[in-house]
Amino acid sequence: MGIFICLVVLILSYSIIPTYYFKSKFKTFNKDKIKDKYMCLTFDDGPDEKYTEQLLNLLERYNIKATFFTVATFAENNPNIIKRMKEEGHTIGLHSLEHKNGLIASPIYTDKDFKGSLDIMKNFNMRVKFFRPPWGHINLRTLSNLKKYNLKLVLWDVIIGDWKGDITSDEIANRLLKESRNKSIICLHDGRGENEAPLRTIQALEKTLPIWLREGYKFVKVEELYE
Repeated sequence: MGIFICLVVLILSYSIIPTYYFKSKFKTFNKDKIKDKYMCLTFDDGPDEKYTEQLLNLLERYNIKATFFTVATFAENNPNIIKRMKEEGHTIGLHSLEHKNGLIASPIYTDKDFKGSLDIMKNFNMRVKFFRPPWGHINLRTLSNLKKYNLKLVLWDVIIGDWKGDITSDEIANRLLKESRNKSIICLHDGRGENEAPLRTIQALEKTLPIWLREGYKFVKVEELYE
């Protein structure tokens, strides 16, 4: 029984408490540096060879800049998409090496994750400044690596499960319009997901972007909120 209690305490202190502490702390993040009416569009889990360029085409149509939190191994396999993101002025952040869960990642793996990810991103001649952990899950070793590599942790205000296989584009659009508001940091996905989920996200944005623009929103990148 004593060993079990010690194990529970270890897990709580290593990953669960840090995760929920920083999720709670992010709710008080000061987003008033920009006085205009704005939203921040962010995309996780890409780049995807099938969907990310479709999304980039849509953003280009409306001259909207976004932030892409890329999985490093996916980036390595899609260098032309990363090049296009850079050329079109989007911010590129890090979303881990292989999309593993930080709640159960060992210190050794977590170190490997950061080093391997950043080595890949350096090959694109860029210095990554922002990190979003898969599912928002971190551990104590995550925090030490953030400090070591001078990365800022970025979470979100709005996340609607657009990666799910049974959610329709209309449901995504309706939830985006209902739950997003001034100064929202919106987490969507341009990769992974079930049953072509990223395609439905793009279809939803085709409906919501014109509405938001008519309502007077501008779209900012993460770096504009942090720097």
